[in-house]
Amino acid sequence: MADPFIELKGITREYPSGEGTIAVLKDVDLTIDDGEMVAIVGASGSGKSTLMNILGCLDRPTAGSYRLQGREASALSPDELAELRREHFGFIFQRYHLLAELTALGNVEIPAIYAGADQRRRRDRAAALLGRLGMTERTSHRPGQLSGGQQQRVSIARALMNDARVILADEPTGALDSHSGQEVLRILDELHAEGRTVVIVTHDKSIAARADRIVEISDGVIVSDERTSGRCTPSRGAAAPAAADDAAAAGALRGLLNRGREAFRMAVLAMRAHRLRTFLTMLGIIIGIASVVSVVALGSGTQQKILENISSLGTSTLQIFAGTSYGDTRSGRITTLVVDDAEALARQPYVAAVTPAVTTSVVARYDSVEANAQVTGVGDRYFDATGMTLVEGRLFDAAAVRDMAQEAVLDENARDALFGDDAAGLLGRTILLGKVPLRVVGIVETSQTGPGGSENLTIYTPYTTVQARILGSMSLRSITVKVDDGVDTGLAEQAVTEFLTRRHGSKDFFIINSDDIRATITSTTQTMQILIAAIAVISLVVGGIGVMNIMLVSVSERVSEIGVRMAVGARQGDIMQQFLIEAVLVCLIGGFLGIAAALGFGLVFTLLDTGFGLVYSTTSIVAAFLCSSLIGVAFGYLPARNASRLDPVAALAKG
Repeated sequence: MADPFIELKGITREYPSGEGTIAVLKDVDLTIDDGEMVAIVGASGSGKSTLMNILGCLDRPTAGSYRLQGREASALSPDELAELRREHFGFIFQRYHLLAELTALGNVEIPAIYAGADQRRRRDRAAALLGRLGMTERTSHRPGQLSGGQQQRVSIARALMNDARVILADEPTGALDSHSGQEVLRILDELHAEGRTVVIVTHDKSIAARADRIVEISDGVIVSDERTSGRCTPSRGAAAPAAADDAAAAGALRGLLNRGREAFRMAVLAMRAHRLRTFLTMLGIIIGIASVVSVVALGSGTQQKILENISSLGTSTLQIFAGTSYGDTRSGRITTLVVDDAEALARQPYVAAVTPAVTTSVVARYDSVEANAQVTGVGDRYFDATGMTLVEGRLFDAAAVRDMAQEAVLDENARDALFGDDAAGLLGRTILLGKVPLRVVGIVETSQTGPGGSENLTIYTPYTTVQARILGSMSLRSITVKVDDGVDTGLAEQAVTEFLTRRHGSKDFFIINSDDIRATITSTTQTMQILIAAIAVISLVVGGIGVMNIMLVSVSERVSEIGVRMAVGARQGDIMQQFLIEAVLVCLIGGFLGIAAALGFGLVFTLLDTGFGLVYSTTSIVAAFLCSSLIGVAFGYLPARNASRLDPVAALAKG
C-alpha cells in the first residue's frame, strides 16, 4: 500500500505562555490523500489555523511527525521548507496578503520569481491565470484599486502560479460578500475537479459540506473525521505547464539572476513608497560623503596654493646666507661670502643659475615722501631663479650689473608707499636711496614668502651698485642657486655645502632649501587634511548607524510583506538579498548626492573669490562610492539578517 500523500502523526504544537506553555494542538493524527478536498472546521481558537500552518510548512510542530509524499518535513532547514512551499503549496489567505506596491500581475508572478522562472513565460502564465479567473481587465491594477473578491482572485492565481498540488485556503470567503464568496468556492471546486488537493479551514458548515471530508477540531484535538459523499477522489488531471518547470529549463544561473532582478526592483519600489524616510536615511551618508570629498578637495586646493606661493621664491632653489642662522649676531661681520663664490658655483654641473644678493635697509625718498625700505642687490638672473613676476616696465640686465647701473626695480609695496596716487607714469622717475639717486625701470609683484613676507618695502638694484655705491663692501648677504632640472635638491644642497666649506675653510653659512619648506608645509597640510577627513569619516559611520536603525524600523514595518514572500517560497537568502540591496542603494544614492553636494560647495567656494579653489581627486570620489557600498553592506547586514530569520507564520499574523 502506498504512503499517504500527507501524513501527520502525534503532532503537538505548544507556545510559550508566561512561565509555562500552552498546547494549541495535542497529539494530532491526520492523513490526506492526493486529490482530496478536506474541510477543517472548528470554533475560533480550536487550533484549525495552526494545523493548516503546519500542513503548509509555515510553522513547525513542537513534537510529532509530518511527512509529505514520504518526506519528513519537520526536520528540514528553512530553505528546504521554502522549497516545499514553493513547489507543492498554494496559499489563499482570508486577508489576501497582497503586496501593495505591486500590480495584480506582479503579485501573481512572485512565486515563479522565487522558482527562478523566465520573465516572459512567467508573465504569460500569470496573465493567463488572471484571465481564467476573470481578471483580464485588472492585471495592471494595484490591490488598493481592487474589490475584496477581486483581491481574493489574485490570491488564488498566485496560489496556482507554480502549479501547486496542494491548495490551502484559510477562511477564503470570510472577508467577502455572499456573491464573491460563492465565486471563490466555485473556483475551489474547479481546482479540486482538476485533481488538486484542497484543504479549506472554515467555521462555516455549509462551506465544509462541499468537501469530500470534514475534519472537526476542538481544543487542539481532532474530534471527528467524516466523509460527506461516497464519490471517489478525482484523479489528478493534466496541469498547465508549471513555471517551476520553466525554471529548470532556464538553469540555475538564470533563476538566480531573475531573483536578483526582482529583489532590486522591489527595493526600488519600497524606497519610492517611503520617499521621506529614504531621504532622511540618506542624509547622514550625504553629509558624510560630502564632508570627506570636500575636505580632501579643500586640503588639495590649500596645498596647491601654498606650493604656488613657495614657487614665488623659486622652485628648486637654494638660498645661501652668511652666518649660522637668521638669528646669528655675527652674520653682519662675516665677509667670506663673496661674488667669487657665486661665480664658482655657476660653473658646477648641477647648477642652472646663480645670482648673488646683498641687502641693507635705507631711507627711500621721492619728492617729500620718505619710507624705510629694504634694498636688495641682485644679479640679472635673480628674477628668473625666484620666479618673480614683472608687473610693469623692465628688469635690469647683465650689462647693468657689470656697469653698476643706477637702476631700481620696485615691488608693489614700495611703489604704493613712495608714489601713492601718483604712480601712473612712474617709470623713469628718480628716487633717492640714502644719498644715491636711482632711476625706476620696473615694478614686480610683492613676494608673499620669505623673511618679512609681504610687509616689506623692497627695492631691487644690481648687487654691484649696492656694494659700490651704498655699502662700500664687496661681501654678499646671500647667494641664490637654482638647481638644474632633474637634480635632487637635497643632493645639490649637500654638494654646495661641501664645496663652500672647502673654499672658506669652515662652515660660516647656512642654506635654506625651498623644497624643504615645500615638504614641511605639504606634510603639515596633509596631516591637517587627514585629521579633518577622520572627523568626516566619523560622520560617515554615524550615517551608517542611521541606515541600520531605519532599516531595522523598515523590517518591523514590513513584517507582513516578508511573511507573504516566505509563504510563496522565498528563501532566507532572497529576503536578505532584498534588504541588503535596499541598504546599499540608499548608501550609493546618498554617496552620489554627497559627491554632488561637494561639487556644488566647490562651485560656491570659487564664486566667493577666496583666492584659491577646491581641487577634487578622482581617487577620493571613487573611494567615496566604495565607502557608500561598504557602509550599505556593513550596516544593512543586521537588519537584512533579522528580516530573513523571521518566522513566516508569526510574520503573517502581524500583517
